[in-house]
This record gives sequence, C-alpha cells and structure tokens, in this order.
Amino acid sequence: MVDEAETFPAAPGRAPDVADDFRGPRLREDLWVDHYLPHWTTPERSRARYDLDGAGIRLRIDEDQPDWRPEDAPLRVSNLQTGVFSGPPGSGRGTHRHRPDGLVVRTGTPERLLWAPSSGRVDVTVSASADDGCMLAAWLVGTEHLSPEHSGEICVFEIDASAVGRVESRARCGLKAHGDPALVTEMVEVTVPLDASLPHTWSVQWGPAGTVIGCEGVVVARSAAAPEYPLFLMLDLFEIGPRSEGPGCYPKSARIHAVHGWAGGSVRGR
Repeated sequence: MVDEAETFPAAPGRAPDVADDFRGPRLREDLWVDHYLPHWTTPERSRARYDLDGAGIRLRIDEDQPDWRPEDAPLRVSNLQTGVFSGPPGSGRGTHRHRPDGLVVRTGTPERLLWAPSSGRVDVTVSASADDGCMLAAWLVGTEHLSPEHSGEICVFEIDASAVGRVESRARCGLKAHGDPALVTEMVEVTVPLDASLPHTWSVQWGPAGTVIGCEGVVVARSAAAPEYPLFLMLDLFEIGPRSEGPGCYPKSARIHAVHGWAGGSVRGR
C-alpha cells in the first residue's frame, strides 16, 4: 500500500476533540465502553479487565477470564470502545458483524454514540503484549446504526506477541470491507524498526482523500479508499488459543498510554 518511507502528516493545528491519558481515578464513561461488542454475548464475557495506575490503562487477560463467546473459544478479550449499537435481542443488527456464520444479539444494549467520527485522525500510544498467544489491536469500525452496509473497518494495527522483537516488530494494518459493498479488503503486513512492547505511537488519517496509516511518524500503509460513515474506535487485547499452564502465566497484559482524536464530521452524545 506504500512504496517508500514518507513522513506522516502533521496533526491538526488545534486541540484534539478527544484526549485521554488514562490518569484519572476511573475510566471516562463519557468516552469509553469497557465491553467488547457486548450485544453479541453476555456481560460477564464481554467485560474488560484493566488497571488504571497513572501510566496509562493496563488491559489484562486473567486466568479466570471467560471466552468472549462459547462458539469462539478459545478466545478471551479485554477491550475499550467509543460507543455501542445493537438491535433488539434475537436480531442480527449491531456494530461489527465480523463473522460470516451469523451473529445474533444476545444482550440488549442501549445505543451510545460517545465518539463516532466519519473522517479525521487518531493517534494512539501503546505498549504491545509479549505474552504468549496475545494480540493488541486498534480498529475503527462502522457503527452500523444508520445502515448495516456501514460495516467497514480501518485496522490501524494488529500486533501478535510472536511478532514483537527487540530490534523490529511486525504488524498488520489496512482496510477490511466486511459487509460494505463500497470497500475492498486491503491488508498488509508491515515491519517497524522498534520493540513494540515499549511505548510507541500509531496514527491514522482518513477522509475523502483516502486512508493513511503511520507508526512513529512514518507512513506504513496507504489506500485511496476510506469508510464514509461514523466509526467507533476500538482498542483490544486478545488471548487466542488454549490457556497457558503453569505459575506466573497470568495476568497477560498490554498498555494504552494515550489516545488523541480529531474528528472531521462526527456523531457524539450519550
């Protein structure tokens, strides 16, 4: 998606519309839902495990954490997202219908559009997990509250623990069409010259001119396409595969240090 290194565009010359360094005593309820796609499962399975310790938010996978859905086992996740939408229980309407086998709403979840930009920029500073079986990801996904076709995704990054190295690390990024007929999936694997388990910043800028994704101020992926509808930001720590055995394996963790976002046309409210 990009042929040679180039500098990522500068941030807008105004204050961010959203900014969070997670230094407060509690997670901001005006910005974050601390459940992973709660409408497709049940609250005890979707609820995030995390700590706020003054150095960001530490997302955790605990030894006793249940699988997100029995059908997806083994898969555990702690996630933050900037809103939620679903239809009534028993329906197939809801944010991020990412599975082809048909998701059904199990938990009625009131619509909350806390931050849903349709274009703009996001910078997120993270320390990825190096724990076995884990993946840290940041996605912008279509809310689908206006149309089920508004389901595309910008994958800012997906970093597997096995791809984290001391000198360089690998990540996946790009676009995923899901149910959006106007998009084509364009995913690439990129190598960045850093230890992704240490603090570093990923950026994405999207709008009518397309989508640009960067890491530490350098463009790593580019597309002429971009979703043209409201998107929720999702920050996820997954453990994929069987649980680890032995003392000291849990908790597994990754850290989100800060999030800054600028919207160019957004939906915001409770």
